Amino acid sequence: MAHTKQKGSSKNARESASQRLGVKLFGGELAKPGNIIIRQRGTKYLPGLGVRLGSDDTIYAVKKGKINFKTKKITKFDGSKRIVNIVNIV
Repeated sequence: MAHTKQKGSSKNARESASQRLGVKLFGGELAKPGNIIIRQRGTKYLPGLGVRLGSDDTIYAVKKGKINFKTKKITKFDGSKRIVNIVNIV
């Protein structure tokens, strides 16, 4: 006879839904105002001309045009340098 009563066997079977982050529209594609270009956590990509940064760091289009990605070196306030990815609409 068993010493403990029967109970569920799975304690770690809970899994949250994926957040579907990443690039949604790629370079050279046409974007309309309001289209989401990148869903991200933190600012891995920075907004440039024709795009804005949402409250959850989502980059979206504010004008119609082609998407352009470029990299740029910026200097932080402490003198260190960082390579950033900038998203523009031209």
